[in-house]
Amino acid sequence: MNAQDGYANFEVGYDIPAKPGMDAADIQTPCLILDLDALERNVKKMGDYAKAHGMRHRSHGKMHKSVDVQKLQESLGGAVGVCCQKVSEAEVFVRGGIKDVLVSNQVRDPAKIDRLARLPKLGSRIIVCVDDVENVAELSAAAEKHGTTLEVLVEIDCGAGRCGVTTSQDVVAIARAVEAAPGLKFTGIQAYQGAMQHLDKYEDRKAKLDAAIAMVKDAVQALKANGLEPELVSGGGTGSYYFESNSGVYNELQCGSYAFMDADYGRILDKDGKRIDRGEWENAFFILTSVMSHAKRDKAIVDAGLKAQSVDSGLPVVFGRDDVTYVKCSDEHGVVDDPKGVLKVGDKLRLVPGHCDPTANVHDWYVGVRGGKVETVWPVSARGKAY
Repeated sequence: MNAQDGYANFEVGYDIPAKPGMDAADIQTPCLILDLDALERNVKKMGDYAKAHGMRHRSHGKMHKSVDVQKLQESLGGAVGVCCQKVSEAEVFVRGGIKDVLVSNQVRDPAKIDRLARLPKLGSRIIVCVDDVENVAELSAAAEKHGTTLEVLVEIDCGAGRCGVTTSQDVVAIARAVEAAPGLKFTGIQAYQGAMQHLDKYEDRKAKLDAAIAMVKDAVQALKANGLEPELVSGGGTGSYYFESNSGVYNELQCGSYAFMDADYGRILDKDGKRIDRGEWENAFFILTSVMSHAKRDKAIVDAGLKAQSVDSGLPVVFGRDDVTYVKCSDEHGVVDDPKGVLKVGDKLRLVPGHCDPTANVHDWYVGVRGGKVETVWPVSARGKAY
């Protein structure tokens, strides 16, 4: 649901930061704004790339946590479905009408497994990752109980050092167990190399992916030798999608941050040594913040502090300006160095957050802006869905 529908009668500033049709200058802060032109160009560019390379693109919902953004990625960018990390996220996207949902993570808690097994009843394809043969029986029992089918990707740890098995033998053993289990279907492999996505140099990222691709190829060969043809070999992120798409083994990408582009991703370099936020992708996602105090001559205090963003990947960058710098923050305040005293109380700044995913998760709304006007207001539909 967007603001044009169920929220039209709400007053700006009480529950929502803006209404469609108002001037962008009047948006309440701090809030998240989307440059709709830049967002649409990013989404279309990734969609065109995936199509040109014969790849499926399953966009990552943990990044934006928004049914509306996902629908844009499907309608404009040709995304085939969504990745979620938690069952609660998957529930939001299924109820929002998304028909192909991958929980790109393990689900082991009995209550969560039960909820997962109910979701196909709502008309969506549901896929989940497994890295332990014992999990197969758990998922099968729940699917049988609800009369549904859950599809399974066997997860390979191809360098991230988190979940996933590390040998082709284990991949085959789990895939066999899935194929033999009532209510389950073996669909393929999950192989996301997350640890290398933010390495600065293109060559360093390539070296890590070369090793990952070799593991995946070996696993696919082992599966085929045992009569288990993987339908999907899924992985790839904003820092690596060009490697997976040219690997000859992956057929599905899971890119997320490309659509918004945060400061941490933006600094990594493409094959020509240029920052990827200066050519490959555009900044489309910002924290809009206002100057609330300028009692100190050389410092402006803004209303976007720790509670408006995540700083795990560093402080935000002031977009489009090199005369002022965001230098520190506390719960409710951000400190901006303003050595020439160019800012005044009431001025608004666009901040590019260090990490888009957890920043989106602390807001209720996206305000979509085009041509200096608010065009739409979208809820952050899966905000706080961490279970």
